[in-house]
Amino acid sequence: MAKYLVIVESPAKVKTIKKFLGANYEVDASNGHVRDLPKSQLGIDTEGDYEPKYITIRGKGDILAKLRKEVKKADVVYLATDPDREGEAISWHLMKALKLDEEKEKKDKKVYRISFNEITKNAVKASLKTPRKLDMDLVDAQQTRRILDRMVGYSISPLLWEKVKRGLSAGRVQSVALRMICDREEEINAFIPEEYWNLEADLFQEGSKKPLRAKFHGDKEGKLTIHKKEELEEILKNLDQASYVVSEVKKGERTKRAPLPFTTSTLQQEASKALNFSTQKTMRLAQQLYEGVEVKGHGTIGLITYLRTDSTRVAEEADAAARVYISANYGEAYVAQVENQKKNGAKIQDAHEAIRPTDIALTPVKVKDSLQRDLFRLYQLIWKRFTASRMQPALYHTLSVKVEAKGPAQKETEPKCYEFTLSASKLAFDGFMSVYVQDEEKEESNALLGKLEKGMSLRLGELRNSQHFTQPPAHYTEASLVKALEEQGIGRPSTYAPTITTIIARRYVAKENKNLYVTELGEVVNRIMKENFPSIVDLQFTANMEYLLDRVGEGTVEWKTVVRNFYPDLDEAVKKAEKELENFTIADEVSDEICDQCGRNMVIKYGPHGKFLACPGFPDCKNTKPYFEKTGVPCPKCGKEVVIKKTKKGRRYFGCENNPECDFMSWQKPSKQVCPECKSYMVEKGQKLLCSNEQCGYSVKINNKDEKG
Repeated sequence: MAKYLVIVESPAKVKTIKKFLGANYEVDASNGHVRDLPKSQLGIDTEGDYEPKYITIRGKGDILAKLRKEVKKADVVYLATDPDREGEAISWHLMKALKLDEEKEKKDKKVYRISFNEITKNAVKASLKTPRKLDMDLVDAQQTRRILDRMVGYSISPLLWEKVKRGLSAGRVQSVALRMICDREEEINAFIPEEYWNLEADLFQEGSKKPLRAKFHGDKEGKLTIHKKEELEEILKNLDQASYVVSEVKKGERTKRAPLPFTTSTLQQEASKALNFSTQKTMRLAQQLYEGVEVKGHGTIGLITYLRTDSTRVAEEADAAARVYISANYGEAYVAQVENQKKNGAKIQDAHEAIRPTDIALTPVKVKDSLQRDLFRLYQLIWKRFTASRMQPALYHTLSVKVEAKGPAQKETEPKCYEFTLSASKLAFDGFMSVYVQDEEKEESNALLGKLEKGMSLRLGELRNSQHFTQPPAHYTEASLVKALEEQGIGRPSTYAPTITTIIARRYVAKENKNLYVTELGEVVNRIMKENFPSIVDLQFTANMEYLLDRVGEGTVEWKTVVRNFYPDLDEAVKKAEKELENFTIADEVSDEICDQCGRNMVIKYGPHGKFLACPGFPDCKNTKPYFEKTGVPCPKCGKEVVIKKTKKGRRYFGCENNPECDFMSWQKPSKQVCPECKSYMVEKGQKLLCSNEQCGYSVKINNKDEKG
């Protein structure tokens, strides 16, 4: 008979943990939460003192019955749920559902809480040696979050069902995330591009056939931005027959620091950028790596530490093991001399460590054959990032050169003098980059700069100029939204993935080529929330609420104080909104499209598939047309306007408003700019403008840097 019972959350952990413990231990799983607020009602006593009403979650009766039988057999019960406030709350609900607190009072059972940051033999056995009581402050923090979320969802969602359509929802964090996406969309739509020009000079050293590409910097007064063609032509005029002389040569060094080990947020961001994983997929795979996977020669083991954390702290043993490994495999020169610390002073939950491999000796090569492709790719990313975090910075030798361009002497005025700059860098010591390269750093092409000296004359080969336009802010991606939520102090590591998943599932936001676009439905919901519940979607208010929840977890703020201060204002806002939205209808926006049947200006209406144009003369005139969002870009084929269209499957593309007479179509957004080499139209792709003529291959980086091919 088992004398000890260990209850974990996930069945996947049972097999892993059971092999670490002897025959006297039984290991069983609760399958997550066993109790929750009822779905059919608010479940909180708002008339009294805000006590929550918990019930057994449907389908968990059999699990609890099995656990009760195991509890009866055991002398000691260990609650080993996840090491965070959610896990602490699950342990508390298990105490209540299994009546373990009553058993404890009768001294029939010994009940302890244990937690471990990684599922390894040492970590599990160490936790059994240091059992503790439940941390009721953490339980209260989770309970407060759950109650606040329930209050917002159950109070506001019915309004959205009634005024917009069934199936919608509002949420304390999701509504703020939606607002951030809508605000970014407004910034993009309001953006007015500004023209600017780049000027570069191909310069030659005496006897050399390879040009040095120098960039125009300014004049004696400092940096100059060339805003329009007239300014460029004036500069070119002054540079006619100019002499080019090296005026300054500076040698230096630059270090690139090793990255910090992953937190939940940075793992989600990097997995999105490097592996193209959604936040939801990253968390699902990380959960598997944490809970345990079968590795040849090792059995079932947990490969990474706990995946929900905003700490970059690393245990001393893991840090020491990493340094030994790096010294043995890369050399002592690669071992970091000082601890890699987070620079900013942001508040973090330091209850556990950063995300790292449980054993650095289990290299990606050793586990590759045991893991599915995506599991391997995520493990490799985590392993490389952690290993790099314990290594020396990379060192670059840098060289910056200033070139004075002086026009010929004039009779009446001083010759105009301009400055061009050249720069180059060369990797001198790769340091952590021998393991992990986040943004591929390319060495500068001006390799001959080392031969330049002050006072040296250079021969001009060609002056190159190119027109550019400033670009609007980028659409949020899942990675950049996670980063923004974290920077604003909104949500916690465990909330990012479900928040983004929810707003996409509710069709408030559409995801295309990594970018997040607000839908018409999202715009309507956001407008209702901003006008009627401004505090709920206020970034500072939500960040302050997170701060209070952290204080509840620390035991410095009483949980009911937070709820008492929150609910009355919410209730008042809901009642006010119900009155103001009594006659609410989505106002029709008048378009400049003329009804070809009766001559009225058509209006924009909302249908199940988004916006469409309808005649306001309905029912006398029933004319409707598809609605296409305009881009302001002329069609490269016929000169009419390019509009945004959608395929039957909902994928966006760019086509001519004059279709079917004009068959222009592009998956990338066309630009007003024309390719300077083949005169084809350019398209936007990421941070580049590309020539639409694939045989040409000309491209321009939007961040002011041109490149060919």
